[in-house]
Amino acid sequence: MGHGPTDLRSPDSILGSTDTFVARGLGLLWGDRRIAIAVAVAVPALVGLLSALAMARGPITTTQALVTMVAGVLTGGSVGLVLRSRWAMALAPAVFVAVYEMVRIGSSGPTVDAMHADVIGIIAIIVGRGVHGILALVPMILGAAYGAALARRWCGISPGEGRNGISRRGRIGRLTRRTVTGMVTIGVLGLAFVIALPAATAPILTANGDELPGSVAELATLQVGGQDQVVMIRGRSTDNPVLLFLAGGPGGTDIGAMRLFGEQLEQRFVVATWDQRGAGKSRAALDPTETYTLDRIVADTIQLTDYLRERFDEDKIYLVGNSWGTTLGVLAAQQRPDLYHAFVGAGQMVSETETDRMFMQDSLDYARSIGNADLEATLLALGDSPYQDVRAVMVVAGYERNWNSYEWVPAYATRGEMPMNLMVTEYSLMDKINAAAGTLDTFMTVYPQLADIDFRVQAKELSVPVYLVEGLHEARGRAVLAREWYDLLQAPAKQWITFDNSGHRPLFEEPDRFFEVMTGTVLAGTS
Repeated sequence: MGHGPTDLRSPDSILGSTDTFVARGLGLLWGDRRIAIAVAVAVPALVGLLSALAMARGPITTTQALVTMVAGVLTGGSVGLVLRSRWAMALAPAVFVAVYEMVRIGSSGPTVDAMHADVIGIIAIIVGRGVHGILALVPMILGAAYGAALARRWCGISPGEGRNGISRRGRIGRLTRRTVTGMVTIGVLGLAFVIALPAATAPILTANGDELPGSVAELATLQVGGQDQVVMIRGRSTDNPVLLFLAGGPGGTDIGAMRLFGEQLEQRFVVATWDQRGAGKSRAALDPTETYTLDRIVADTIQLTDYLRERFDEDKIYLVGNSWGTTLGVLAAQQRPDLYHAFVGAGQMVSETETDRMFMQDSLDYARSIGNADLEATLLALGDSPYQDVRAVMVVAGYERNWNSYEWVPAYATRGEMPMNLMVTEYSLMDKINAAAGTLDTFMTVYPQLADIDFRVQAKELSVPVYLVEGLHEARGRAVLAREWYDLLQAPAKQWITFDNSGHRPLFEEPDRFFEVMTGTVLAGTS
């Protein structure tokens, strides 16, 4: 028996009198193909518009990710129901993507800019559009499949059915589709479950396994600079001195690294590890990028310092930075020395522009030493620092491990770098994704503002004690400049400390030694 239009059962006969309004609406849509197509285009277009306005960088928070998945299912389901065809599985995502990309065209950063085929571009595609595609489009396609199947069932359409019933080929096709749909459904539900798992930091316990009285262990979301930003605060006693740690980047997150390698510090300090605006757990605070200025992030540092001083009843705190965090730390200590007992710089930065030039020279020397003419040409094409294309910085720096290779200490080698240092409960699944995406977008926002900084000229004097902790294997482009600045620096006290088994991240590469420095040298010399 054929299945032309006269064979379709009416919506009223399927849905019943209790759903008369829905039935009439579906009857109108199913009765006029042009109206059905118009609605099928309008629904994902509207969802794409609203999504782009609300989340120009795609879903960032756990809530945004879950809402995106639900919206995808509902959008696809609506289009499938209206069209009564599996073509909805292609139409809905295509319209959504077209509208979404068009509306967010003004956003800036590798995860939202034009796509590139280099390593950085591929990472940006994966953590930006790729993740968004999984969260929005896969549920949308799944919803469209269910919507189309439901509509066809209501209309009495059985795919693969001929005059003699459903053919063997039709039964196999239906079984295959149902199996695939079921597997995708399980996958989507499983992904939603994993996304929904909350981040948490474990309490500090006594030997008996009870929570230690007077300790602190929390992930705090604070209003800093008018934006929600996250800081992990941990310490065995709230009466201990406070240490604010500034991670590198710009855009890096070191909450995981501090949990893995900084536990000793919690014995003698209240350690506040801050995900700066745009980084890691604070990635959602990046926009609007127009307000993310160097002055603003220094002001954020001072505001967070005041929060910690007031909360823990301290006149001053200790300021520790790594890499870009040392730039931020020097600027904060220079502006408000009255807030800090001391500044500790690990992997000290002095002049981003000069560092990039020295990195370029070392990378060129490496390319020439191995006879790689293509690499040499690629590097030369980038030009001189400061680069017009900020992506060039990451390209040049990406060869450091080729010409500055040394053996990491075993513990750091297995857990010290991404993605392994993200494997802690303090990060949700979206936080782990944001660790990479936030680094790319935040770096591109902040780095151009650092071109004119040179502490050998602008920070020859600091009114706080300064301790520089440098790895023996630190790259020449950082170590040479740090030493030049240190030799020029006038401070109430200063000390240069070398870690023999470290490079750019000595506080995490040799955490035991760093704890000894912080307690036996810094704390003893300033308390």
